[in-house]
Amino acid sequence: MQSPYPSTALDAARRTIADQLRDIRRDAGMTGREVAALAGWQPSKVSRLQSATTPPSDDDIRAWCRACGAEDKIPDLLAANRTADSMYLEWRRVQRSGLRRLQESRVPLYERTKTFRVYSSTVVPGFVQTYEYAAALLGNIARVHGTPDDVDDAAAARVERSRIIREGDHRFAFLLEESVLRHVIGDASVMAGQLGYLLSVMALPAVSVGVIPAGRSRGMWTLETFTVFDESRVHVELLTAAVTVTTPGEITQYANAFEELAALAVYGAGARAIVTAAVSSLG
Repeated sequence: MQSPYPSTALDAARRTIADQLRDIRRDAGMTGREVAALAGWQPSKVSRLQSATTPPSDDDIRAWCRACGAEDKIPDLLAANRTADSMYLEWRRVQRSGLRRLQESRVPLYERTKTFRVYSSTVVPGFVQTYEYAAALLGNIARVHGTPDDVDDAAAARVERSRIIREGDHRFAFLLEESVLRHVIGDASVMAGQLGYLLSVMALPAVSVGVIPAGRSRGMWTLETFTVFDESRVHVELLTAAVTVTTPGEITQYANAFEELAALAVYGAGARAIVTAAVSSLG
């Protein structure tokens, strides 16, 4: 069964808690229905909690342990649950103070990173966005998430932050699904300007841009957008959350996935031809 969680580390943490809840129930010699009755729940909730389909709240953990006469297990389970919660950072919590501050908060990480590997299946990566494209995209994000309206400042901060592609000894490897070039953000003129800028960025010595052609036979499926920072961390971008991966084995998985995806891409003249065709399609 596919995991409901976006990170294998988070999935493992959630399943460990679910297993502990199930073991507590079994040690108490109780059925799921008995736990549900004592906790005042529907039996289906017990099934969801002990299968890790639904993460438990702190109150759920307390009610479960009390129903099973295992109050001594509550502190450790609460600590584990909060650790799992910290792995999954809601966008709204990050964006609460505005999108500009979110852009600026990442500058120290970007400045100390030497090698960036960026895979995008959704939009042109922020490192190579024009102001107009960034403003249109961030405007959509602010609308969907209901965040403070500081889009102009946030777009300017994003463009300012991206100066690092032309400074220092950083290196960038970008992988884009061809569909990214066809998704019109803003309007046709904004998109044309963005694709034109992408073509100019492709000439920079520190930048590699690969495009995975649509329709190509592939062994690696389309993934969520992610960025690998050296070998230290991975940021995974979802609609409702940003997941930060720091477990070495999981970072390796993303790095390996990047290499598999890179093998599917075309570069140089082939990549430029796909970008140019996307520009032409705008009319």
